[in-house]
Amino acid sequence: MKLIECKNLSMSYEGVTVLHNVSFSLEQGDYMLLLGENGSGKSTLIKGLLGLKQSSKGKIEFNGITPRQIGYLPQQSPVQKDFPATVKEIILSGCLGSGGICPFYTKDQKKRADKCMRHLHLEDIQKKSFRDLSGGQQQRVLIARALCATDKLLLLDEPVTGLDAVVTAEMYDLINHLNKVHDVTIIMISHDISNAMKYANKVLHLSSEASFFGGAEEYAKTDYYKKMIKGGNNIGYNC
Repeated sequence: MKLIECKNLSMSYEGVTVLHNVSFSLEQGDYMLLLGENGSGKSTLIKGLLGLKQSSKGKIEFNGITPRQIGYLPQQSPVQKDFPATVKEIILSGCLGSGGICPFYTKDQKKRADKCMRHLHLEDIQKKSFRDLSGGQQQRVLIARALCATDKLLLLDEPVTGLDAVVTAEMYDLINHLNKVHDVTIIMISHDISNAMKYANKVLHLSSEASFFGGAEEYAKTDYYKKMIKGGNNIGYNC
Protein backbone atom coordinates (compact mmCIF):
# COMPACT_ATOMS: atom_id res chain seq x y z
CA MET A 1 0.00 0.00 0.00
CA LYS A 2 1.36 3.41 -0.99
CA LEU A 3 1.75 5.67 2.02
CA ILE A 4 2.88 8.76 0.08
CA GLU A 5 2.91 9.52 -3.61
CA CYS A 6 4.32 12.67 -5.20
CA LYS A 7 3.23 13.26 -8.80
CA ASN A 8 5.16 15.71 -10.99
CA LEU A 9 5.72 17.96 -7.99
CA SER A 10 7.15 21.46 -8.45
CA MET A 11 7.49 24.10 -5.73
CA SER A 12 8.54 27.73 -5.95
CA TYR A 13 9.64 30.70 -3.89
CA GLU A 14 8.64 34.15 -5.15
CA GLY A 15 8.14 32.81 -8.65
CA VAL A 16 11.45 30.93 -8.77
CA THR A 17 11.08 27.15 -9.07
CA VAL A 18 13.34 25.33 -6.60
CA LEU A 19 11.84 21.86 -6.92
CA HIS A 20 11.41 20.58 -10.47
CA ASN A 21 8.90 17.95 -11.57
CA VAL A 22 9.65 15.39 -8.82
CA SER A 23 7.80 12.07 -8.67
CA PHE A 24 8.23 9.28 -6.12
CA SER A 25 6.18 6.96 -3.96
CA LEU A 26 6.71 5.24 -0.63
CA GLU A 27 5.03 2.21 0.85
CA GLN A 28 4.69 1.44 4.54
CA GLY A 29 8.04 0.09 5.73
CA ASP A 30 10.21 1.78 3.10
CA TYR A 31 13.51 3.45 4.09
CA MET A 32 14.40 6.29 1.73
CA LEU A 33 17.45 8.53 1.60
CA LEU A 34 16.80 12.09 0.40
CA LEU A 35 19.98 13.46 -1.21
CA GLY A 36 21.06 16.44 -3.27
CA GLU A 37 23.30 19.49 -3.37
CA ASN A 38 22.55 22.75 -1.59
CA GLY A 39 19.66 24.50 -3.30
CA SER A 40 18.32 21.33 -4.90
CA GLY A 41 15.03 21.57 -3.02
CA LYS A 42 15.40 19.10 -0.13
CA SER A 43 14.23 21.56 2.52
CA THR A 44 11.41 22.69 0.26
CA LEU A 45 10.24 19.11 -0.23
CA ILE A 46 10.30 18.57 3.54
CA LYS A 47 8.07 21.61 4.01
CA GLY A 48 5.71 20.22 1.38
CA LEU A 49 5.50 16.84 3.09
CA LEU A 50 4.85 18.52 6.45
CA GLY A 51 2.08 20.64 4.94
CA LEU A 52 4.01 23.88 5.48
CA LYS A 53 4.24 24.82 1.81
CA GLN A 54 1.95 24.33 -1.18
CA SER A 55 3.02 23.02 -4.57
CA SER A 56 3.03 25.22 -7.67
CA LYS A 57 2.46 22.17 -9.89
CA GLY A 58 1.69 18.52 -9.26
CA LYS A 59 0.55 17.14 -5.92
CA ILE A 60 1.36 15.06 -2.85
CA GLU A 61 -1.10 12.29 -2.01
CA PHE A 62 -1.29 10.67 1.44
CA ASN A 63 -2.92 7.34 2.20
CA GLY A 64 -3.72 6.50 5.81
CA ILE A 65 -1.64 9.38 7.13
CA THR A 66 -1.75 13.18 7.23
CA PRO A 67 1.11 15.71 7.38
CA ARG A 68 0.38 16.19 11.09
CA GLN A 69 1.09 12.50 11.64
CA ILE A 70 4.65 12.70 10.32
CA GLY A 71 7.25 12.52 13.06
CA TYR A 72 9.94 15.09 12.27
CA LEU A 73 13.48 15.28 13.63
CA PRO A 74 15.09 18.54 12.42
CA GLN A 75 18.75 19.41 12.67
CA GLN A 76 19.61 20.57 16.17
CA SER A 77 20.77 24.10 16.89
CA PRO A 78 23.00 25.00 19.88
CA VAL A 79 19.96 26.57 21.58
CA GLN A 80 17.94 23.38 21.25
CA LYS A 81 20.78 21.28 22.69
CA ASP A 82 20.70 23.47 25.81
CA PHE A 83 16.92 23.32 26.27
CA PRO A 84 16.03 23.31 30.02
CA ALA A 85 13.48 20.48 30.24
CA THR A 86 13.48 16.87 31.39
CA VAL A 87 13.69 13.94 29.00
CA LYS A 88 10.07 12.99 29.69
CA GLU A 89 8.85 16.56 29.12
CA ILE A 90 10.63 16.70 25.77
CA ILE A 91 9.18 13.37 24.66
CA LEU A 92 5.66 14.27 25.80
CA SER A 93 5.79 17.48 23.79
CA GLY A 94 5.70 15.33 20.67
CA CYS A 95 2.02 14.67 21.43
CA LEU A 96 1.05 18.33 21.13
CA GLY A 97 0.13 18.07 17.46
CA SER A 98 -2.52 15.45 18.18
CA GLY A 99 -4.05 17.12 21.22
CA GLY A 100 -6.03 19.90 19.57
CA ILE A 101 -6.28 22.97 21.80
CA CYS A 102 -6.33 20.99 25.05
CA PRO A 103 -3.54 22.32 27.32
CA PHE A 104 -3.19 19.02 29.21
CA TYR A 105 -1.85 15.64 28.15
CA THR A 106 -4.35 12.79 28.08
CA LYS A 107 -3.79 9.36 29.64
CA ASP A 108 -3.37 7.88 26.16
CA GLN A 109 -0.72 10.47 25.27
CA LYS A 110 1.19 9.73 28.48
CA LYS A 111 1.02 6.01 27.75
CA ARG A 112 2.31 6.64 24.25
CA ALA A 113 5.25 8.67 25.61
CA ASP A 114 6.06 5.85 28.05
CA LYS A 115 5.94 3.34 25.18
CA CYS A 116 8.33 5.46 23.10
CA MET A 117 10.73 5.71 26.03
CA ARG A 118 10.71 1.92 26.38
CA HIS A 119 11.37 1.44 22.66
CA LEU A 120 14.41 3.71 22.84
CA HIS A 121 15.61 2.59 26.29
CA LEU A 122 15.19 6.00 27.91
CA GLU A 123 13.22 5.06 31.04
CA ASP A 124 16.25 5.26 33.36
CA ILE A 125 17.03 8.86 32.35
CA GLN A 126 13.49 10.24 31.95
CA LYS A 127 13.93 12.67 34.87
CA LYS A 128 17.30 13.99 33.70
CA SER A 129 17.66 17.41 32.12
CA PHE A 130 17.93 17.29 28.33
CA ARG A 131 20.84 19.75 28.39
CA ASP A 132 22.91 17.33 30.52
CA LEU A 133 22.71 14.42 28.06
CA SER A 134 25.31 13.30 25.55
CA GLY A 135 24.75 13.99 21.86
CA GLY A 136 23.64 10.41 21.23
CA GLN A 137 21.22 10.45 24.15
CA GLN A 138 19.73 13.73 22.95
CA GLN A 139 19.11 12.27 19.50
CA ARG A 140 17.41 9.25 21.04
CA VAL A 141 15.14 11.56 23.03
CA LEU A 142 14.25 13.57 19.93
CA ILE A 143 13.48 10.41 17.95
CA ALA A 144 11.24 9.28 20.81
CA ARG A 145 9.55 12.69 20.67
CA ALA A 146 8.99 12.29 16.93
CA LEU A 147 7.53 8.81 17.50
CA CYS A 148 4.94 10.35 19.83
CA ALA A 149 3.49 12.07 16.76
CA THR A 150 3.29 8.88 14.70
CA ASP A 151 4.25 5.24 14.42
CA LYS A 152 4.01 5.33 10.62
CA LEU A 153 6.54 7.80 9.20
CA LEU A 154 9.67 9.49 10.54
CA LEU A 155 11.41 12.29 8.64
CA LEU A 156 15.00 12.58 9.93
CA ASP A 157 17.22 15.51 8.94
CA GLU A 158 20.88 14.48 9.32
CA PRO A 159 20.34 12.52 12.57
CA VAL A 160 24.01 11.49 13.02
CA THR A 161 25.65 14.89 12.49
CA GLY A 162 28.16 15.66 15.25
CA LEU A 163 28.11 12.14 16.72
CA ASP A 164 31.24 10.02 17.11
CA ALA A 165 31.69 6.77 15.18
CA VAL A 166 30.43 4.48 17.94
CA VAL A 167 27.30 6.52 18.66
CA THR A 168 26.69 6.96 14.93
CA ALA A 169 26.66 3.18 14.47
CA GLU A 170 24.27 2.83 17.41
CA MET A 171 21.96 5.46 15.91
CA TYR A 172 21.86 3.69 12.55
CA ASP A 173 21.06 0.41 14.31
CA LEU A 174 18.27 2.10 16.26
CA ILE A 175 16.68 3.65 13.17
CA ASN A 176 17.02 0.37 11.30
CA HIS A 177 15.33 -1.43 14.22
CA LEU A 178 12.39 0.99 14.13
CA ASN A 179 12.11 0.42 10.39
CA LYS A 180 12.51 -3.35 10.26
CA VAL A 181 10.91 -4.43 13.55
CA HIS A 182 8.26 -1.76 14.12
CA ASP A 183 7.53 -1.11 10.42
CA VAL A 184 8.13 2.64 10.71
CA THR A 185 8.69 4.23 7.30
CA ILE A 186 11.87 6.34 7.21
CA ILE A 187 12.83 9.37 5.11
CA MET A 188 16.37 10.43 5.98
CA ILE A 189 18.46 13.35 4.81
CA SER A 190 22.09 12.42 5.39
CA HIS A 191 25.61 13.60 4.62
CA ASP A 192 26.97 10.19 5.64
CA ILE A 193 25.99 8.59 2.35
CA SER A 194 28.16 5.45 2.25
CA ASN A 195 26.97 4.34 5.70
CA ALA A 196 23.35 5.39 5.28
CA MET A 197 23.16 3.49 2.00
CA LYS A 198 23.66 0.22 3.90
CA TYR A 199 20.18 0.51 5.38
CA ALA A 200 18.03 2.30 2.79
CA ASN A 201 16.06 0.47 0.13
CA LYS A 202 15.18 3.60 -1.87
CA VAL A 203 16.92 6.86 -2.81
CA LEU A 204 15.54 10.18 -4.02
CA HIS A 205 18.32 12.41 -5.38
CA LEU A 206 17.35 15.98 -6.26
CA SER A 207 19.34 18.22 -8.60
CA SER A 208 18.75 21.36 -10.65
CA GLU A 209 18.77 19.36 -13.89
CA ALA A 210 16.88 16.15 -13.09
CA SER A 211 15.99 13.92 -10.18
CA PHE A 212 16.61 10.23 -9.54
CA PHE A 213 14.23 7.92 -7.71
CA GLY A 214 14.77 4.20 -7.41
CA GLY A 215 16.36 1.38 -5.45
CA ALA A 216 19.52 1.95 -3.43
CA GLU A 217 21.44 -0.67 -5.44
CA GLU A 218 20.38 1.01 -8.68
CA TYR A 219 21.40 4.42 -7.34
CA ALA A 220 24.88 3.13 -6.43
CA LYS A 221 25.50 2.55 -10.16
CA THR A 222 24.58 6.09 -11.23
CA ASP A 223 26.80 9.08 -11.97
CA TYR A 224 25.03 10.93 -9.14
CA TYR A 225 26.42 8.51 -6.58
CA LYS A 226 29.87 8.26 -8.16
CA LYS A 227 30.21 12.04 -8.26
CA MET A 228 29.24 12.43 -4.61
CA ILE A 229 31.57 9.70 -3.39
CA LYS A 230 34.43 10.98 -5.56
CA GLY A 231 34.01 14.42 -4.06
CA GLY A 232 34.29 13.07 -0.53
CA ASN A 233 30.63 13.73 0.20
CA ASN A 234 30.27 10.47 2.08
CA ILE A 235 32.19 12.01 4.98
CA GLY A 236 31.10 15.63 4.83
CA TYR A 237 28.25 16.19 2.43
CA ASN A 238 26.01 19.12 3.19
CA CYS A 239 22.49 18.14 2.20
